[in-house]
Amino acid sequence: MNPTCKTDAMRHTGIRRETIHAVIREDGSAYVAQCLELAVVTQGRTLEEVVENLRQALVLHLEGEDMAALGLAEHPHMELIYHTTIS
Repeated sequence: MNPTCKTDAMRHTGIRRETIHAVIREDGSAYVAQCLELAVVTQGRTLEEVVENLRQALVLHLEGEDMAALGLAEHPHMELIYHTTIS
C-alpha cells in the first residue's frame, strides 16, 4: 500500500500515526532527507545538520495544520533511515 493510501485509510478509521518516516542519503558533498508520508525534503552538510533541518522543516510544514486530518498524533516522532551503498 502506498503511503498516501495508508494516510487516507487512517483518516477514515481515526487511527493516528505516531511516527513520521524519512530517508537520508548522501548526494555529493551533502546529505538529503526526504519524508515518506509528507511533502518535506531538506539537506545539510552533515548528518547532524540534515536531521536538525528536517526537524525544523517538519515543524514549519505542520504548523497550524489539523494533525487529526493528516492522520498524525499531536506530537509525532521521526524515524530516520540512512540509505547508503555498501561498496
